[in-house]
Amino acid sequence: MFHGVGTLIEEQRIMRSKIAIRLALFMVVVLSVATADTIPYGTHVTVRLGSRLSSATARTGQTVNATVARDVVVHGKTLVRAGSPAKVKVTYAKSSGRLHKPGVVTIRLASVDGSRVSSTAVSAKGKSHTKSNVTKVGGGAAAGALIGGLAGGGKGALIGAGAGTAAGTGVAAATGKEEAVMSAESVRSFTITSGKPRR
Repeated sequence: MFHGVGTLIEEQRIMRSKIAIRLALFMVVVLSVATADTIPYGTHVTVRLGSRLSSATARTGQTVNATVARDVVVHGKTLVRAGSPAKVKVTYAKSSGRLHKPGVVTIRLASVDGSRVSSTAVSAKGKSHTKSNVTKVGGGAAAGALIGGLAGGGKGALIGAGAGTAAGTGVAAATGKEEAVMSAESVRSFTITSGKPRR
């Protein structure tokens, strides 16, 4: 009886060893394939954004779906086909302020065809609205001075100019925001900064 139990235990031990060996061999094969297909450092990857990004609503850490726009080819071997899924991550977003700097949004590649990657950053910046604001403020002052002058001459012109300046500033504050926008379907190119160097 004891001999039979000992034999069973030994068979189970041998079976577990065989399973462990097979699993180890399988992992070696999987890792070898993954390493061979990893996008090397310095490779350019171009993707098409799946949705619109704006500095007004984007948040740091947000991810957006994308698709690979062109085949990723290294030394004649296609590592990723065009149309494969990708993701980009927002790494910086700043909304435009009134009478302040324009908005900025920055993204990096987060994954390509299911594999995590890191990449260089791509940024978009809203147009500067400083000149526009100055024009609106100046225009408001001039209009106010004209109205004031018609109403009461010199003193009226000064009062009108002050009122016009305030009105002009109000217009600039209400409409002067210039957000950075990356439209849906727009194409963005990145350089991979993870993985082994290209050889």
